[in-house]
Amino acid sequence: MRVTQSMISNNLLTNLNKSYAEVDKYFNQLNTGKKFSRPSEDPVAAMKGIGYRTELHRIEQYQRNTGEVQNWYDNTDAALDQTNSGLQRLRYLAVQASNGTYGEAELKNIAEEAEQIKLDLIDVANTKVNDKYIFNGTRTNEAPVEMVDGEVISDFNESSVEIEVAAGVTLAANVDGNKAFTDGETDMFAVIDSFITSLNTGNADGEIDQSIAAIDGIIDNVINARADLGARVNRLDLVENRLEQQEIIATGSLSANEDVNYAEAITNLMTQESIHRAALSSGSRMIQPSLLDFLR
Repeated sequence: MRVTQSMISNNLLTNLNKSYAEVDKYFNQLNTGKKFSRPSEDPVAAMKGIGYRTELHRIEQYQRNTGEVQNWYDNTDAALDQTNSGLQRLRYLAVQASNGTYGEAELKNIAEEAEQIKLDLIDVANTKVNDKYIFNGTRTNEAPVEMVDGEVISDFNESSVEIEVAAGVTLAANVDGNKAFTDGETDMFAVIDSFITSLNTGNADGEIDQSIAAIDGIIDNVINARADLGARVNRLDLVENRLEQQEIIATGSLSANEDVNYAEAITNLMTQESIHRAALSSGSRMIQPSLLDFLR
């Protein structure tokens, strides 16, 4: 087959364009930090990247969920701690008032303090997180405790607020107000009102002693509720640690799949530039002068 000058020129241009393309590919890798900029350059790696990103988005959503649950737990524990402090103060006052040495005026003073503690405990029972009542089950937009004509009316919803914190794993974000603020069938605020009444009536028939026992029962419920909450907090910590490990693994897999090896890319670019210069140099020697060059 006869090889013409035109064939040599066309082949040279074709090979130079391929060399330019290789230089451009390595330059883009260094510029973007990615092995490829279009899925068509590596469809298999592109599909894997989609899977890794989906996994990362899923983990990030679970981490947001665990953050929400942790926020509920922190606020619930603080509220239960405040409830316990208020009840302990009430018990201390009840023990003081039951010794028989206090007169009517002293008992009324104790009743006034107990009334203020009751009002504070109402606020605690109506604790809100992100504008949601945390002790009223799924009825998060309704206050579980209200004052109507001086009477405390409580209606705690028993439903659990379930939040998914991992694949197939849900945790109850709330504490049942009925378990935290009642002693069996006895409402905490009814116990406090009974105690205040006994103070105002001068401890008739030893009612304050009965109040002490009832307050002890409520305190035990609060302690049990905090213990149950602590167990859930521990499990949430385990889930958060597992999600962090999964995030590290997924991020590493995505990086290995898409991120460029800079040392390798720089070496490839320098090598390709040398090849390109050599091609230009050899091409200039291969294209010999034609007869027209001598007829000028």
